[in-house]
Amino acid sequence: MAEQEIYAIVRLRGEPDTHHSIRKTLSLLRLHKVNHAVIYPKTESIDGMLFKAKDKVTWGTIDKPTMVHLLKKRGELVGRKKLTDEYIKEHTKYKSIEDFVDAMFEGKAKLTDIPDLRPVFRLSPPRKGFKSLKLPYEKKGDLGYRGENMTNLIKRMA
Repeated sequence: MAEQEIYAIVRLRGEPDTHHSIRKTLSLLRLHKVNHAVIYPKTESIDGMLFKAKDKVTWGTIDKPTMVHLLKKRGELVGRKKLTDEYIKEHTKYKSIEDFVDAMFEGKAKLTDIPDLRPVFRLSPPRKGFKSLKLPYEKKGDLGYRGENMTNLIKRMA
């Protein structure tokens, strides 16, 4: 079975002068604040939403080690508790965060399978900052699709 592509999506820009349809799209993606990140599998509907919100977010595919790093460092449970291997072992059928991420990339698990996991990862601004929050990634900016380079940004922000 082929590995599933998983997108990490980070909101980079705020509310002012945002069209209501883009606000609605960001709300549906659960991106209510700047520097918040969400994880979704790559689908046509998510691609359409990202195209609509491309001037406010950046996204790209992430790999297993980056996903494990994000869950260990920024994974939060309700009540602002950290996600741990013990919690995963106790509340799911997986032995560790690494096992869960492996199942996630195989399409056998979703983040919603972890009870009480908050769907949004609160990240800090990236070390060494952004290049430009007004230009697309292809033109030496930070907005839009960045492909495999999303792992670098997540590591700088987590």
